[in-house]
Amino acid sequence: MRRAGKVPKLLAHRLFPSALYSIWLDSKLRLHADPMLIIEYFLWRKKAEYAISVHYDRTCVWEEVLQNKRLNKYNHTAIDEQFYFYQSDGLVKFNASGHDPVLPSYVPEGSFIVRAHTPMSNLFSCLWFNEVNRFTSRDQLSFTYTYLKLRRMNAGRYFQLNMFKDCERRAVAKLFHHRTNGSTDPPPTNLRTDKNHSSMPS
Repeated sequence: MRRAGKVPKLLAHRLFPSALYSIWLDSKLRLHADPMLIIEYFLWRKKAEYAISVHYDRTCVWEEVLQNKRLNKYNHTAIDEQFYFYQSDGLVKFNASGHDPVLPSYVPEGSFIVRAHTPMSNLFSCLWFNEVNRFTSRDQLSFTYTYLKLRRMNAGRYFQLNMFKDCERRAVAKLFHHRTNGSTDPPPTNLRTDKNHSSMPS
């Protein structure tokens, strides 16, 4: 069942072949900004084709593995099998102090994804889905391995990934709480889509 949920998350270009863009939003979240403004802010301004935020707490896959085990998110043996394979294929610990790090974090917050349906974006999404289908459904474990594999396989083609701060994600996608009185919180002032607030924050 968990893997079935990864189809709309990672394979939107297969479900909607005519679409140029897609936004994935976890079912617990609600958008607080115009979708076109989101695409403009996270993709067009950054000249990116794929945008996903860093995790709010963890940066290293080693930490993510331990957390998944601690919370019993998945069978421990299956997690170990996946993790050992990635290490044998070259995955190393995240080093923020290293020279020109490949990514700002090795662990994404996967509840909010903005992407253009370009060939490289589609290829990355398919490769990521393959890892989720092959190993555990915990996609945060396979994100960086997939990205590094894509770079290795396509050295002459640049994948334009925008890995942005988690505070930017929380500004446009907020936790949805059911209310008994029918009221909802208004969107943040700087993200309203009326004529007086027509752009995302810079």
